[in-house]
Parts: sequence; structure tokens; C-alpha cells
Amino acid sequence: MTSPHAIPTYRPTAIITAHGQPSEPAPQERALAELADAVASLMPEWDIRSATLAMSDRLEQVTPEGALIYPFFMANGWFTSSVLPRRLQGHNVHLLPPFGLDPSLPDLACDALALACAARGWSLSQTRILLAAHGSARGPKAAEAAETFAAAMRDRLPGTTLAAGYVEEDPRIAETARVFEDTTPAQPSLCLPFFAQAGEHVRDDIPDALADAGFGGDTLPVLGALPQVPQLIANALNTALSGPGIMRT
Repeated sequence: MTSPHAIPTYRPTAIITAHGQPSEPAPQERALAELADAVASLMPEWDIRSATLAMSDRLEQVTPEGALIYPFFMANGWFTSSVLPRRLQGHNVHLLPPFGLDPSLPDLACDALALACAARGWSLSQTRILLAAHGSARGPKAAEAAETFAAAMRDRLPGTTLAAGYVEEDPRIAETARVFEDTTPAQPSLCLPFFAQAGEHVRDDIPDALADAGFGGDTLPVLGALPQVPQLIANALNTALSGPGIMRT
């Protein structure tokens, strides 16, 4: 029996939140829950939860006071700067930087590209990389995050041709793909989706744009599906907890 005078053990709580799929919220909610379970397996002393914004009121229901909010988003754009704070208004929470801005993510992406090329018998330095990103008509943050990520990858992959294309702004994915096909048609190509989850844009818009451009390369899984992502999130949460301003009593 626990003594009534025992000092309670602090168990930090983190909520992994993503956009989800408003037209069909359940599959992305399950996928995010699976990610949270994978992170929880690495952090048994934590309470790891998940909620997509597409699932009505779930975020508010699962968020206790003092929780750390991990945005499984690619940029610090409209959803992370406006929607999340509004949804969590009145909650005492700590909002972390989004997944797509993690400084270790470019290294993981380059490793994934190297493995993908090796599996195909290709030279990575001779493979064109199309970074397919969302972009946004609401502001520049989404494209800025993708371009910063692309620049970081170029620094790590000297000699490799890498360019971004967007779903919702110029240059569009099809436009970038056509440039690849017109300028260096003999080189192999890979499309890397700069997305956290594989929603409609990844399932429909990206393949349609690539097909329209006659893109002859392969498309890799989204960055959020990389096997190292649970550890990346665990590292980010531990770093945040050890930083200033987080209650640990």
C-alpha cells in the first residue's frame, strides 16, 4: 500500500499532434497513435499520447496541464503558430518546435536516400532528388522550411541535384519534375515527400503531378515514416524537459 504521505513521482506527459485527414480522420489518428506507442516504448517513464487536429476535440480531451506538445508538422506555419495555440487556449502547456525543423532530420533523410540508391544499384551523387513539399497559400513558412531542409541536404550531398516542388505554390511538383526530365533525362530520380504523414497529398496529389510530368523515378515514403523518427521525437522531448521553463516537481 502506498503511504498517504509519499511524495508523488513526476511523470511527464507529451502529446504528439498532427494535422490528420479531415475527410477521413480515423486512419491518420491510428497511424499517429502507433507512432506515439513507438515513442512510448523508448520512454517508459513518460506518458506519451497522440491527437490529430482532424479528430474533433480529441486534442483538448487528452491534454493535461503542464503537458509538452510535440507538433508532428513540417513547418512552423499556420497550424503550429495559430491553430494549435487557439485549440489549446487556457491550457498551461509547452509547445515544442515542429518535427520538420529538427536539426537531425536532414541526416536521417540523407541516410535514407543513400540506402534507397544502394538498393537500386544507383550512385547517390548521380541521382536527382525531387523534394515534394506542401507549400502554402497562407504564408511563406511552409516553403521556407522545405527550402531550408533542401539546403541542408545539399550541404550533405555535394554534387547531387536536389530541387523542391510544391503542392500549393510555385514551383509546382510537376514543374520541377519536368525540369528534371528535360535537362538530365538519363539520370535516375527519386521523389522524397517532405511530409510527416501520408495523407491525400501524398497518396493522390504527388503521384498525379509526377505522372503528369512524365517523371520516371521512384517515390520514397514520407519523412515521418523513417524508422528513426520515434527516437528523434524521444530525443526532442528529453531535451525539452531538461531545458528551462518546464516544471519537474
